[in-house]
Formats: sequence, C-alpha cells, structure tokens
Amino acid sequence: MIIFGTKGYLYQLAVLTLLCGNCGNPAAHTLRKRVTKFTLFFVPLFPVSTKYLTQCTFCGTERKVTEEEAGQLQAQGAGGGQPYGHPQQQPYRS
Repeated sequence: MIIFGTKGYLYQLAVLTLLCGNCGNPAAHTLRKRVTKFTLFFVPLFPVSTKYLTQCTFCGTERKVTEEEAGQLQAQGAGGGQPYGHPQQQPYRS
C-alpha cells in the first residue's frame, strides 16, 4: 500500500504598511508564501504549487501577487522601503 498526498507550508516573508484596496485603511499587510508539496509516506518530496499572498491585518482581505511583485515588496520591507505617506506609495486594488 502506497500512501501519498500533499501538505501545505506557509512562510511569512515580510510585514509591510500598505493602503488596503478593500477597507481603505493604511494598515500592516503580511506578505506570505504558500507552498504545497507532494508527499510520499508522509515525506515531502517536491513542490506542486507556490503562491504569494498579501493579507490586510485590519480587515483580513487576501490578495494574490506575482512572484515579481512579492520580490519587490520583500525588498521594500527589508530595506525599510519608502516612509509612510510618501507620494510614490501606490495603493493596491483587490
């Protein structure tokens, strides 16, 4: 008997202050990476899918982002990014 399936892993990459497209509040957003791996006998072998998400901590709305956007947001969070209220800061739409 062969036992196989999938298991999900969630990694928090950064916490950023962004303007939420749903509630309109400038709130903290967590940038997360969700990886689903194929398992054989409960041993994770290889990733089946990878998704990047941001979640508003005020209203809980999640938004999918591309890998490129996630890299830019992670660099912004690690480097201090733009100060809050800077004119170049763009809100996102869900």
